[in-house]
Amino acid sequence: MNRVITYGTFDLLHYGHINLLRAAKQKGDYLIVGLSTDEFNLNQKGKKSYFPYEKRKQLLEAIRYVDLVIPEDNWAQKQTDVEKYTIDTFVIGDDWAGKFDFLATETGIEVIYLPRTPEVSTTQIKADLTNMSEDISKDF
Repeated sequence: MNRVITYGTFDLLHYGHINLLRAAKQKGDYLIVGLSTDEFNLNQKGKKSYFPYEKRKQLLEAIRYVDLVIPEDNWAQKQTDVEKYTIDTFVIGDDWAGKFDFLATETGIEVIYLPRTPEVSTTQIKADLTNMSEDISKDF
């Protein structure tokens, strides 16, 4: 069985996330998603999620491509997860290109950077919603 792992915040789940999860699942038989905890997002990534960890986890668990969701609570966890879950392939968006090549060198797994869906991002969705809210408030 080929085990694949990917990581992310997966806040405001959208079709770009689904594209990534589908492509990741196509790389193996069993897909594990390391989901950033609220504390990790806030304290180490410097961002606050709209949905709390448990709600984001429930959404991911409902997606047919995802076999297991685990909490991600620090940057160094990736290497230990590769060993703990007997991972064969590490998959992540190409906005991280080159940043996880050390996993291939140190653990012998395959590291794949998948292209992002160019026209959608959670950051852009949040900005668009903020702008829409400001436009509506101007009308009143």
